[in-house]
Amino acid sequence: QEIFLNDADCAKFLSLLERSSDIYQVNILAYVLMMNHFHLLLKTPLANLQEFMRHFNISYTSYYNRSHQKMGHLYQGRYKSFLIDADHYLQEVSRYIHLNPVWVKRKSNLNVDEKRRYLKQYRWSSYPGYISTRSRVSFVRVNEVLDYFGGNTSQGRRKYERFLEEGLSKKVENPLERGKGHGVVGSM
Repeated sequence: QEIFLNDADCAKFLSLLERSSDIYQVNILAYVLMMNHFHLLLKTPLANLQEFMRHFNISYTSYYNRSHQKMGHLYQGRYKSFLIDADHYLQEVSRYIHLNPVWVKRKSNLNVDEKRRYLKQYRWSSYPGYISTRSRVSFVRVNEVLDYFGGNTSQGRRKYERFLEEGLSKKVENPLERGKGHGVVGSM
């Protein structure tokens, strides 16, 4: 089912995400909001993912139900989480998250240039902030990923942009498939 019915829902989601990340000291590295799901790339220095997600999901569900005169659960089942081997898969997972908006059925027929433009303009993703400081959301910590590309510099941002765009012209494997069954993407 749809979990975002309008831009106000998306904006509130991000506001609650920021608030929850402050409360639980969770670092948000990347995100994307889709109509019926979302992806978050998080770092939990306090190993408190469960508490963070519980608080965040209850906060957004409460807002959603109040705003849309609904009751009950919003999400189907528990969230899925994977432990990421940062040295080998952090870049891949960030790219997978940021490419989500062009993998939906109604965008899959766009050519590479159209997909590139769409991703740069997609408001509900951290990707625009990875390639332009003017588009950056203040609570997203891009340095962790951009450091693999030369840092949060114009050159590092361009390298990340090229890395992401490689995924538009070739089939990119979903790195999270590597974690199915055991919850670890990479070797720990």
